[in-house]
Amino acid sequence: MAREPSTFGNDSRPFGEAVLWRPEANGRVVCDLCAHRCRILPGRSGVCRVRANRNGRLVSLVRDRLIAGHVDPIEKKPLFHFLPGTLSYSIATAGCNFRCRFCQNFTLSQAVRDGGEVPGEPVAPARVVEAALRSGCATLAYTYTEPTIFFETAEEVGLLARQRGLKNVFVTNGFLTPEAVERARAFLDAANVDLKGFDDGRYRKVCGASLKGVLTGLESLVRAGVWVEVTTLVVPGMNDSDGELRAVARYVADLGRHVPWHISRYHPDYLMDSGGPTPLATLERAWELGREAGLDHVYLGNVPGHPSEHTTCPKCGTIVLERLGFHAVPRALAGGRCAACGERIHGVFAA
Repeated sequence: MAREPSTFGNDSRPFGEAVLWRPEANGRVVCDLCAHRCRILPGRSGVCRVRANRNGRLVSLVRDRLIAGHVDPIEKKPLFHFLPGTLSYSIATAGCNFRCRFCQNFTLSQAVRDGGEVPGEPVAPARVVEAALRSGCATLAYTYTEPTIFFETAEEVGLLARQRGLKNVFVTNGFLTPEAVERARAFLDAANVDLKGFDDGRYRKVCGASLKGVLTGLESLVRAGVWVEVTTLVVPGMNDSDGELRAVARYVADLGRHVPWHISRYHPDYLMDSGGPTPLATLERAWELGREAGLDHVYLGNVPGHPSEHTTCPKCGTIVLERLGFHAVPRALAGGRCAACGERIHGVFAA
């Protein structure tokens, strides 16, 4: 049976054929792009609502149909150790393979699920790359919704961007299959992965996905040589216990003590619009747990002016990159090393 079937209407526009799928009997197809691995009947779409079975072939309903194109600081992704202080041309299409009840970008990510229409303006990949170059950006970011579900667009744009000397970054929920990560190696340079907790039951209830699928995708990105940073949005009453935060911190440390962990402040939104933001004390406790786990770089997000925004040398404590919000200024960083003691600062830094 198809997972969460939905019709996609009688629109006769030509949609681009999707990647990473295989046919089954009776016209059904299997999408191998994300860990849902939806088995989709003819005339239906997958969990994301934007990959559909049309006459026994999987098509993308959002290929090159952008709903956002903005210039952002790379720190906004957040990526603090990948070309800090540079700009990133950020694009998105509608749709998501998660249905997080606390989504901060629900007007974009849940637009198809909540409204039924597939919004977006057709934009040629070459135009996106040219816009990034004109804007003085160093990277293309596939963000705001979930880049996995608009993989075809990301791949087309990303390959062109690489030819023009630009880097590519995903801001992702991490629910990619190993096959998708392998294909992305041709263009993907960095990723910030949302690790929303460490409880599978809560992942399924609140986000509609499995923790295992996220961990598999995250580990695949690390093995593929993609620069990875991890973000955890700390939601009061959901994932803010010492036990769960400690489990996340230890997992990130197992990926590598150099992997940056961003602990982000939550504010009520979408279907969880009551209560208040994450208390600062909770965020600071999570920061302590990250350092106790052995992580070199732990950051608090959505707390402008907090000293944990800065990048410090893990050996001598010197501030090597000073930040205020999304603005980064090198203070003691030379050739990827601390200028005070020579310790390596892991990351990808401009020459």
